Amino acid sequence: MHQAQPPSCYLCPLCAVPLQLKQKSYVCANNHHFDLAKEGYLNLLPVQFKHSSEPGDNKQMMQARRAFLEAGHYEPMAKAAAMMIAASQPEQLLDLGSGEGYYSRQLEAFCPHTMSLHGVDIAKYAIAAAAKKQANARFIVASANRLPYPDQFFDAVLRIFAPSNDAELARVLKPSGLLLAVTPGPRHLWQLKQFIYAEVREHALENPLPPGFERLDTQRISYKITPNPQQRLALLHMTPFAWRANEQVQQAIEKANDFEIETDFMLTLAIKSV
Repeated sequence: MHQAQPPSCYLCPLCAVPLQLKQKSYVCANNHHFDLAKEGYLNLLPVQFKHSSEPGDNKQMMQARRAFLEAGHYEPMAKAAAMMIAASQPEQLLDLGSGEGYYSRQLEAFCPHTMSLHGVDIAKYAIAAAAKKQANARFIVASANRLPYPDQFFDAVLRIFAPSNDAELARVLKPSGLLLAVTPGPRHLWQLKQFIYAEVREHALENPLPPGFERLDTQRISYKITPNPQQRLALLHMTPFAWRANEQVQQAIEKANDFEIETDFMLTLAIKSV
């Protein structure tokens, strides 16, 4: 059973007026209606804001991503991120680009039960899968460029490998709110990239923060993983360089023997300073 939503938790994506829950629909004062899906999530991405019929990961991509993550390959990073967030004891927390909810579930395991956890992603299949697994969290389909939340609503935002809009990030965070951004470290997925690039280059050690944020802490987490052939391909398709991997490259990755891959993550905790 899903928890009751707090008043005006969401804004109407069409007119930015607060939405109120009435039975199984959210309704604004201008009578725009948004129904809760049977899985418990809310779709706040109107068709006119979509760039394709089903933006984000399709069902097959979502299932491959879930299989890779639930095998535990990114668990050390996920736990470290959850612990960094938990230390601040946020009341309202947003998992931005939450996908199928793997990191949201880690957050729930490590953060206080008084926390309200929200997840947002543009991919409907991923959000539906997340809502099925985590009934206490509040998942919505929406764009990071038009977050349907009130101003200064969140105490903290977690952003793991997800695109975001700097102005929207600043808008939805409270004064002195926290942003935890997870980005690739210098040698992240080095061996995978060697199949694709003639010359592999390191990522930057530090990534620029959005305007109006100050760095509080940085952790670098690096270790090696040995995913099986199917998990390697799932990992490849989780990366922005997958489009460069033709069928021949994908077969080579799948058939490689004793294939160890370096992971390298930068966890940057920042505070909203203006």
